[in-house]
Amino acid sequence: MGRCPARGRGLRDTSARYKGSGPERFLPDLAPSSEPAACLGASAFTMEQLSSANTRFALDLFLALSENNPAGNVFISPFSISSAMAMVFLGTRGNTAAQLSKTFHFNTVEEIHSRFQRLNADINKRGASYILKLANRLYGEKTYNFLPEFLASTEKTYGAVLTSVDFQHAPEDARKTINQWVKGQTEGKIPELLASGVVDNMTKLVLVNAIYFKGNWQEKFLKEATTDAPFRLNKKDTKTVKMMYQKNKFPFGYIEDLKCRVLELPYQGKELSMVILLPDETDDESMGLKKVEEQLTLEKLREWTKPENLSSIEVNVSLPRFKLEESYTLNSDLARLGVQDLFDSSKADLSGMSGARDIFISKIVHKSFVEVNEEGTEAAAATAGIATYCMLMPEENFTADHPFFFFIRHNSSGSILFLGRFSSP
Repeated sequence: MGRCPARGRGLRDTSARYKGSGPERFLPDLAPSSEPAACLGASAFTMEQLSSANTRFALDLFLALSENNPAGNVFISPFSISSAMAMVFLGTRGNTAAQLSKTFHFNTVEEIHSRFQRLNADINKRGASYILKLANRLYGEKTYNFLPEFLASTEKTYGAVLTSVDFQHAPEDARKTINQWVKGQTEGKIPELLASGVVDNMTKLVLVNAIYFKGNWQEKFLKEATTDAPFRLNKKDTKTVKMMYQKNKFPFGYIEDLKCRVLELPYQGKELSMVILLPDETDDESMGLKKVEEQLTLEKLREWTKPENLSSIEVNVSLPRFKLEESYTLNSDLARLGVQDLFDSSKADLSGMSGARDIFISKIVHKSFVEVNEEGTEAAAATAGIATYCMLMPEENFTADHPFFFFIRHNSSGSILFLGRFSSP
């Protein structure tokens, strides 16, 4: 966040209170809540609102990234990005707040910050059958004065404590400190979130969100069944992959209008699942995936993947063993989606952080990692017309030997933690 007047108000549980018809109606209320997360009593309706908002943003960003890279791999944690930007939203005012609210669909969720607080607690709960760590932290220039209300709210709602660092005199040391923390939170999978030169002596604040996931399949693939097999990148090129195989009962569906198979692979405990959309092969360069992506909306994705449209049947599953590591600077993509003032030193209003309009967001960096193997999945990330279904056969084949779309979902909330496109081993 770089250098570049209105005093900030402070987040109660009623953080999305109506404030008139102008952009200020989106402003969070920054006084910290005294109510513990367990007592928030978020209704299923409002948690559904948050899940819908996060999924809409996830698909918006995925499609924007896909336009930039139509034939390559894409992998992001939209939940990580939304969580980080919700922290930023706490400190925004005026048009900056309105743009963030619209792009991230925060304006569709009542009490947005308390809902994130509740969802973070649900996802990070103790005793889960998976390992999922979501961690937030603020790194602030030690000589810069942040509003106590802002710091109290980020700590109370997002668990993000402020660590003072010396950006002004030792930016490289500060960068290494941030990277070391992210490396620890992601079990070493993201060793360098911030590249050399990303922070400098003008940096005032770095907001970091890191998410790490490791889960075993409910039904594991047998290692001895893994073989070398061709993966079709497009209609003329192939590449050899390690193809895993198993035959088991899984939720499965076929979208007749799209000519696309849907498979749900639950993780142990069935609290999380990987859902894969695999188009039938076609002669286009994307092997059928482009048509699926063109149809992606919140409503259609939910229709395609909801339990009542999937049948638990025997499926011969062939899935590549794969690992993806992706890095994105999201400024231009978010600007295309509507977040513009945040990155403009002359327009950014982050006065809810400091009481002055003297800072702006210089860069949003997102790195992500996923590894899928016979045991399960390891993933990490850090940010700075309804189709008709056809009748299924008693046994189906699901051979992912060409590009597919996938996401990892927290089933009880419907929240998409990670999503991507696997196009090229």
